[in-house]
Amino acid sequence: MFKMKRLVLFVLSSIFAMIIAYGQQDTTTFTKVGDKAPLFICKTTDGRTIDISKLQDKIVMINFFATWCGPCNLELPVLQKNIWDKYKNNPDFVLIILGREHTEKEVLNFVKSKKFTMPFAPDPKREIFKLYASGLIPRNVIIGKDGKIIFQSIGYTEKEFNKMESFLAEVLR
Repeated sequence: MFKMKRLVLFVLSSIFAMIIAYGQQDTTTFTKVGDKAPLFICKTTDGRTIDISKLQDKIVMINFFATWCGPCNLELPVLQKNIWDKYKNNPDFVLIILGREHTEKEVLNFVKSKKFTMPFAPDPKREIFKLYASGLIPRNVIIGKDGKIIFQSIGYTEKEFNKMESFLAEVLR
């Protein structure tokens, strides 16, 4: 009888925890899948200007990071290996990695120290970030060829990253 009561208590506690978790909404994200992606122009650390409005008919992936962010530092090498190295020569794919609250010099020093080859750009005043969210990084946004957001994620877990990888593989077929 005691084991049955513990099992019922465990099940009810689990259900209650799930209700609370699902009841809390992310208030930091300003965009949702299906929205037209906010437009911006940025200059990468290698001197290229990227204008989102001119990238129609391309799949655009935006990653927001900070040099001090632990999960970002876990995600970026995986992004380099599993996405950039795989799709960098795909004419239908554009990647932009934005350093939230970082100057060009800070981003450049970070890129050189980590030996990344991906396209990074500074966003020192959060001017681009604030079009998409108010907080929480790393953050990934994938924009479809029609200019609408087709995927978003916050944080870094291997499972979520794998989901994003599979999604990209599908849309870049």
